[in-house]
Amino acid sequence: MKRLLCGMCLTLLLSSHVWARDVGPVKVEVLAKTSSSWDGETLPDFAKGKPEITILRITIPPKALLPLHKHPVINAGLLLRGELTVVTEDKKTLHLKAGDSIVEVVNKWHYGKNEGNEPAEIIVFYAGIQGTPITIKETINK
Repeated sequence: MKRLLCGMCLTLLLSSHVWARDVGPVKVEVLAKTSSSWDGETLPDFAKGKPEITILRITIPPKALLPLHKHPVINAGLLLRGELTVVTEDKKTLHLKAGDSIVEVVNKWHYGKNEGNEPAEIIVFYAGIQGTPITIKETINK
């Protein structure tokens, strides 16, 4: 009986391996490949230092307005759901919908807003340097 069970398990393992290979070719879709941010500016050279990659899932509630901020590091994202509008200090505007990718502006003040009726969810990848921030919020001097 043990031999029969072991044989059946081995058969299942081997055939599942074959099934996994027979699902078809892997599909690769390039979402972004560029040396420029979404506003057309050339991305800066990478800074010297120990690299640190940060990946964030950010959920922005409906009708939310993010504070004015900038990123001192190169970052890119993919909007998973909802809609998002990004506006630079000089009024350049980008409207994103679910499935759109973004290569964000670097060292340029901007803000985001969700003008939709559902949360906007975005995954953002930051290529930073250890010990340096990935986002700097504008501080209002009074």
